[in-house]
Amino acid sequence: MRLFIAILLSEKMKNALLTCMDDLRWQGVKGNYVTEKNLHLTLAFIGEYDDPDKVNTVIGSIPEPDFQISLSECGNFENLLWAGMEESRELDDYVKELRKALKDAGIPYDKKRFVPHITLVRKADKTPRGIRPAKAGMRVKKAWLMKSEIKDGKVTYTAIPPRK
Repeated sequence: MRLFIAILLSEKMKNALLTCMDDLRWQGVKGNYVTEKNLHLTLAFIGEYDDPDKVNTVIGSIPEPDFQISLSECGNFENLLWAGMEESRELDDYVKELRKALKDAGIPYDKKRFVPHITLVRKADKTPRGIRPAKAGMRVKKAWLMKSEIKDGKVTYTAIPPRK
């Protein structure tokens, strides 16, 4: 199964991002817009891996997060448009600790440098200027193991809670 570890967003953050995506549409940006329920902040992309219990054990082996995150500017990686996060040492430290725990447990993950962002549009036909999400923030108290699958031709993300 295709797995990643993410922060699920508050309604306030989602609403700010949805308004930002409306602004992109208003500017005529076409592409594959992320649905509201799929908005998240990826901390580590694992990819195909068939032992979610092991990943949840790793997540549970490090202290739970407890820090604030806030939206900042919008940007792009080629034709992928995203909303960025204000700089957060606590977020960066948590991701380093999480990724080290994954490595120590032998769980493969994408080792690209962590650039905190929330994907808004994939395969965008242009890069707009002057778009910023509204100010919004939230307290992070949990990281979630997520499963990505295609249902009825649409990408769906589902949280996999740890077993009790």
